[in-house]
Amino acid sequence: MEWAVLGITVLFLFFSWVIVQGTRAQLAYRRAIAAGDMDVIREVVEQTLEQWRSMKRPKEVPPNVWRGVQGMELVSLGPDHIRVGVSAEGQFRLVEGRWQEVTGLLDEAMAVAAKGLEMLLYDIPNVRLPWATVDVYTAFRGPDGQPQRQCILSVSASRQAARNVDWDAWTPAQIISYLEGRYRLDEQGRPLPIEVDDGPTGRREAGAA
Repeated sequence: MEWAVLGITVLFLFFSWVIVQGTRAQLAYRRAIAAGDMDVIREVVEQTLEQWRSMKRPKEVPPNVWRGVQGMELVSLGPDHIRVGVSAEGQFRLVEGRWQEVTGLLDEAMAVAAKGLEMLLYDIPNVRLPWATVDVYTAFRGPDGQPQRQCILSVSASRQAARNVDWDAWTPAQIISYLEGRYRLDEQGRPLPIEVDDGPTGRREAGAA
Protein backbone atom coordinates (compact mmCIF):
# COMPACT_ATOMS: atom_id res chain seq x y z
CA MET A 1 0.00 0.00 0.00
CA GLU A 2 2.77 2.41 0.96
CA TRP A 3 4.62 1.66 -2.30
CA ALA A 4 1.45 2.31 -4.28
CA VAL A 5 0.96 5.67 -2.57
CA LEU A 6 4.61 6.52 -3.19
CA GLY A 7 4.28 5.58 -6.87
CA ILE A 8 1.18 7.72 -7.30
CA THR A 9 2.93 10.64 -5.59
CA VAL A 10 5.96 10.33 -7.87
CA LEU A 11 3.74 10.22 -10.97
CA PHE A 12 1.78 13.24 -9.75
CA LEU A 13 4.98 15.21 -9.17
CA PHE A 14 6.35 14.20 -12.58
CA PHE A 15 3.24 15.26 -14.49
CA SER A 16 3.08 18.48 -12.48
CA TRP A 17 6.67 19.21 -13.48
CA VAL A 18 5.86 18.55 -17.16
CA ILE A 19 2.86 20.89 -17.01
CA VAL A 20 4.89 23.62 -15.32
CA GLN A 21 7.67 23.33 -17.90
CA GLY A 22 5.17 23.49 -20.75
CA THR A 23 3.50 26.53 -19.22
CA ARG A 24 6.86 28.25 -18.80
CA ALA A 25 7.73 27.55 -22.43
CA GLN A 26 4.41 29.00 -23.61
CA LEU A 27 4.90 32.10 -21.48
CA ALA A 28 8.42 32.51 -22.85
CA TYR A 29 7.07 32.28 -26.41
CA ARG A 30 4.38 34.84 -25.68
CA ARG A 31 6.85 37.25 -24.12
CA ALA A 32 9.22 36.90 -27.06
CA ILE A 33 6.40 37.47 -29.57
CA ALA A 34 5.10 40.47 -27.61
CA ALA A 35 8.62 41.90 -27.64
CA GLY A 36 8.78 41.55 -31.43
CA ASP A 37 11.35 38.75 -31.55
CA MET A 38 11.25 37.98 -35.28
CA ASP A 39 13.08 34.68 -34.94
CA VAL A 40 10.36 33.36 -32.65
CA ILE A 41 7.54 34.90 -34.71
CA ARG A 42 8.92 33.34 -37.90
CA GLU A 43 9.27 29.97 -36.20
CA VAL A 44 5.65 30.04 -35.02
CA VAL A 45 4.36 31.22 -38.41
CA GLU A 46 6.28 28.59 -40.38
CA GLN A 47 5.20 25.83 -38.01
CA THR A 48 1.58 26.93 -38.33
CA LEU A 49 1.67 27.01 -42.13
CA GLU A 50 3.17 23.53 -42.11
CA GLN A 51 0.42 22.29 -39.79
CA TRP A 52 -2.25 23.71 -42.09
CA ARG A 53 -0.77 21.77 -45.02
CA SER A 54 -1.46 18.48 -43.28
CA MET A 55 -4.55 19.46 -41.30
CA LYS A 56 -7.89 17.84 -42.08
CA ARG A 57 -10.25 20.10 -43.97
CA PRO A 58 -12.88 21.81 -41.78
CA LYS A 59 -16.36 20.74 -42.85
CA GLU A 60 -17.50 24.29 -43.54
CA VAL A 61 -14.62 25.00 -45.95
CA PRO A 62 -15.08 23.83 -49.58
CA PRO A 63 -12.38 21.40 -50.78
CA ASN A 64 -11.13 23.73 -53.53
CA VAL A 65 -10.74 26.61 -51.05
CA TRP A 66 -8.92 24.39 -48.58
CA ARG A 67 -6.49 23.28 -51.28
CA GLY A 68 -5.67 26.93 -51.87
CA VAL A 69 -5.11 27.55 -48.17
CA GLN A 70 -2.88 24.50 -47.84
CA GLY A 71 -0.74 25.77 -50.72
CA MET A 72 -0.07 29.04 -48.90
CA GLU A 73 3.55 30.22 -49.20
CA LEU A 74 5.17 32.82 -46.97
CA VAL A 75 6.31 35.84 -49.03
CA SER A 76 7.37 38.29 -46.33
CA LEU A 77 7.13 38.67 -42.59
CA GLY A 78 7.86 41.64 -40.36
CA PRO A 79 6.99 43.07 -36.95
CA ASP A 80 3.85 44.65 -38.39
CA HIS A 81 2.80 42.38 -41.27
CA ILE A 82 2.60 38.96 -42.85
CA ARG A 83 2.27 38.39 -46.59
CA VAL A 84 1.53 35.12 -48.35
CA GLY A 85 0.96 33.91 -51.88
CA VAL A 86 -1.68 31.36 -52.87
CA SER A 87 -2.88 29.82 -56.13
CA ALA A 88 -6.38 29.61 -57.58
CA GLU A 89 -8.01 28.14 -60.67
CA GLY A 90 -11.56 28.16 -61.96
CA GLN A 91 -13.60 25.05 -61.20
CA PHE A 92 -15.06 22.94 -64.02
CA ARG A 93 -17.49 20.04 -64.16
CA LEU A 94 -18.19 17.54 -66.91
CA VAL A 95 -21.82 17.95 -67.97
CA GLU A 96 -23.20 15.76 -70.78
CA GLY A 97 -19.74 15.21 -72.18
CA ARG A 98 -18.69 18.87 -72.08
CA TRP A 99 -16.65 20.76 -69.50
CA GLN A 100 -18.56 23.67 -67.99
CA GLU A 101 -17.23 26.29 -65.61
CA VAL A 102 -19.03 26.11 -62.27
CA THR A 103 -16.88 28.62 -60.36
CA GLY A 104 -15.14 31.49 -62.10
CA LEU A 105 -11.46 32.19 -61.53
CA LEU A 106 -12.09 35.48 -59.73
CA ASP A 107 -14.73 33.91 -57.46
CA GLU A 108 -12.28 31.15 -56.62
CA ALA A 109 -9.51 33.66 -55.94
CA MET A 110 -11.75 35.69 -53.63
CA ALA A 111 -12.81 32.61 -51.68
CA VAL A 112 -9.23 31.47 -51.10
CA ALA A 113 -8.07 35.00 -50.24
CA ALA A 114 -10.88 35.59 -47.74
CA LYS A 115 -10.29 32.31 -45.92
CA GLY A 116 -6.54 32.83 -45.98
CA LEU A 117 -6.84 36.30 -44.44
CA GLU A 118 -9.12 35.06 -41.69
CA MET A 119 -6.69 32.31 -40.73
CA LEU A 120 -3.64 34.58 -40.85
CA LEU A 121 -5.31 37.09 -38.57
CA TYR A 122 -6.84 34.73 -36.03
CA ASP A 123 -5.41 31.20 -36.26
CA ILE A 124 -1.66 31.68 -35.76
CA PRO A 125 -1.03 30.93 -32.06
CA ASN A 126 -0.04 33.99 -30.01
CA VAL A 127 0.84 36.01 -33.15
CA ARG A 128 -1.33 39.10 -33.70
CA LEU A 129 0.36 41.15 -36.40
CA PRO A 130 -1.29 44.47 -37.40
CA TRP A 131 -1.54 43.60 -41.12
CA ALA A 132 -2.05 40.52 -43.27
CA THR A 133 -1.88 40.36 -47.08
CA VAL A 134 -2.86 37.58 -49.47
CA ASP A 135 -1.78 37.66 -53.12
CA VAL A 136 -3.60 35.20 -55.38
CA TYR A 137 -1.78 33.85 -58.41
CA THR A 138 -2.81 31.87 -61.46
CA ALA A 139 -1.14 30.69 -64.66
CA PHE A 140 -1.20 32.74 -67.87
CA ARG A 141 0.35 31.85 -71.20
CA GLY A 142 3.38 34.00 -71.96
CA PRO A 143 4.44 35.21 -75.42
CA ASP A 144 6.47 32.02 -75.84
CA GLY A 145 3.47 29.86 -74.97
CA GLN A 146 4.90 28.85 -71.61
CA PRO A 147 2.77 29.23 -68.46
CA GLN A 148 3.67 32.16 -66.23
CA ARG A 149 2.40 32.56 -62.68
CA GLN A 150 0.98 36.06 -62.20
CA CYS A 151 -1.03 37.81 -59.51
CA ILE A 152 -4.72 38.46 -60.22
CA LEU A 153 -5.91 39.57 -56.77
CA SER A 154 -4.21 41.27 -53.85
CA VAL A 155 -6.03 42.02 -50.62
CA SER A 156 -4.78 43.32 -47.28
CA ALA A 157 -6.54 43.59 -43.95
CA SER A 158 -5.54 45.63 -40.96
CA ARG A 159 -6.54 44.02 -37.70
CA GLN A 160 -8.66 47.07 -36.93
CA ALA A 161 -10.63 46.85 -40.19
CA ALA A 162 -10.97 43.07 -39.89
CA ARG A 163 -12.93 43.47 -36.65
CA ASN A 164 -15.83 44.81 -38.70
CA VAL A 165 -15.90 41.82 -41.06
CA ASP A 166 -18.49 39.12 -40.44
CA TRP A 167 -16.31 36.23 -41.57
CA ASP A 168 -19.11 33.68 -41.18
CA ALA A 169 -22.00 35.55 -42.80
CA TRP A 170 -20.40 37.65 -45.54
CA THR A 171 -19.63 36.19 -48.95
CA PRO A 172 -16.00 36.22 -50.12
CA ALA A 173 -16.90 38.96 -52.62
CA GLN A 174 -18.33 41.12 -49.82
CA ILE A 175 -15.22 40.60 -47.71
CA ILE A 176 -12.86 41.47 -50.56
CA SER A 177 -14.95 44.51 -51.49
CA TYR A 178 -15.02 45.81 -47.92
CA LEU A 179 -11.26 45.35 -47.57
CA GLU A 180 -10.74 47.10 -50.93
CA GLY A 181 -8.95 44.23 -52.63
CA ARG A 182 -7.26 44.99 -55.95
CA TYR A 183 -7.97 43.20 -59.24
CA ARG A 184 -8.57 43.99 -62.93
CA LEU A 185 -11.00 42.50 -65.44
CA ASP A 186 -11.02 42.42 -69.22
CA GLU A 187 -14.07 43.18 -71.37
CA GLN A 188 -15.37 39.65 -70.87
CA GLY A 189 -15.05 39.93 -67.09
CA ARG A 190 -11.99 37.69 -66.86
CA PRO A 191 -9.19 38.53 -64.39
CA LEU A 192 -6.07 40.21 -65.72
CA PRO A 193 -2.58 40.24 -64.17
CA ILE A 194 -1.89 43.04 -61.69
CA GLU A 195 1.25 44.51 -60.19
CA VAL A 196 1.96 43.55 -56.60
CA ASP A 197 2.50 46.53 -54.28
CA ASP A 198 5.43 46.46 -51.89
CA GLY A 199 3.38 47.31 -48.82
CA PRO A 200 -0.16 46.54 -47.66
CA THR A 201 -2.97 48.54 -49.23
CA GLY A 202 -6.68 48.64 -48.57
CA ARG A 203 -8.96 49.64 -45.74
CA ARG A 204 -7.00 50.68 -42.67
CA GLU A 205 -9.79 51.40 -40.22
CA ALA A 206 -13.10 49.84 -39.32
CA GLY A 207 -15.99 51.50 -41.05
CA ALA A 208 -19.40 50.94 -42.55
CA ALA A 209 -19.66 47.89 -44.75
